[in-house]
Amino acid sequence: MSRPGTLGRPSVAPEIRALVRKISAANPTWGSPRIRGELRKLGIEVAKSTVEKYPVRPSKPPSPPWRTFLATHAKDLVSIDFFTVATVRFEILFVLIIVTHERRRVRHSNITAHPTAQWTAQQIVEAFPWDTAPAYLLRDRGGVHGTDFRRRVAALGIEEVLSAPRRPWQSPYVERLIGSIRRECLDSVVVLHQGQLRRILTGYFEHYHRWRCHQALPMDCPEPRPIQSRAQGAVVEVPEGGGLYRHYERHAA
Repeated sequence: MSRPGTLGRPSVAPEIRALVRKISAANPTWGSPRIRGELRKLGIEVAKSTVEKYPVRPSKPPSPPWRTFLATHAKDLVSIDFFTVATVRFEILFVLIIVTHERRRVRHSNITAHPTAQWTAQQIVEAFPWDTAPAYLLRDRGGVHGTDFRRRVAALGIEEVLSAPRRPWQSPYVERLIGSIRRECLDSVVVLHQGQLRRILTGYFEHYHRWRCHQALPMDCPEPRPIQSRAQGAVVEVPEGGGLYRHYERHAA
């Protein structure tokens, strides 16, 4: 599969060089021995040193794309994050959100003015009682996830997956939910105190789970929503959250 070069040395045919590069680019974790073995199975005999001349070398250590990881482990993965809300008296409240990736459900939420690793660890216990803990927990590297938190997560048999520093796009599910909460709810209200914020979020999550359609769920809701036929009546608009958001359903006359 090689031919003499101009100086009498064997040269590799252009089609073989192209094939080596193609295999290398499509399989960045393959080394030259594996590529050579694959070529041998295709009836192409080349030396290991020849294969090493033509691979497409990745610009950084090979690893599965982040989005591939999220998609592969969607059924076993949850994300946790905080966002802040300022009250009318300029008190800063911290809202914790735990989201399941498979159906975008809010598994747990709570509010505190003073988040600590111990408080956050207790939220994990409340979110996953008995044998309901997920396989993976995706989080950032915030200091609130301290020793107490990590110890409690490990005791539940959950493996932590850390996003890179200052890379919110690596937690797209929870970040998108937080954005929806702000745009569709909190940007239109004045929060007076923690109790009121809790009631507002409880109402929004009920709407979010039962009525809000998601492109990522083929325009279904976190709690699957049946399709209503025209025979079930006229379309009625139902306001929720004091008119902040609304849903539509058919009601018999």
